Amino acid sequence: MSESESDSAKTPSELIDNRIAELGDWRGETLARMRALIHEADPDIVEDWKWRGVPTWEHAGIICTGETYRKVVKLTFARGAALDDPTGLFNASLDGNVRRAIDIAEGETIDGEALKALIRAAAASNIAKKRR
Repeated sequence: MSESESDSAKTPSELIDNRIAELGDWRGETLARMRALIHEADPDIVEDWKWRGVPTWEHAGIICTGETYRKVVKLTFARGAALDDPTGLFNASLDGNVRRAIDIAEGETIDGEALKALIRAAAASNIAKKRR
């Protein structure tokens, strides 16, 4: 069985578990911590695996993605520009009209309560949009 065939038999949650384990460094630890906060914020979050390897968290639509790069773990909020960010967590993709992102470098900490508030706000926004 090829790697892609074995991946297709795995759930999105298992694929995210594998990504975290594969990274084996601060990026895996950071992605795991962000994932835990996302689930704490919204127990109805559904995990998905899109675009050939991007962890995605959804509730009535995409909330955010969790990409890993050499120097940052990036949480990209699909409709982040529409969200209030009173604590200034968004620090990347600030010039677009739709998305906003949080880049987390090695050693940086994130205000967990502020992140959970953004997750809840994004879910509420998705739900409201779906009702329209």
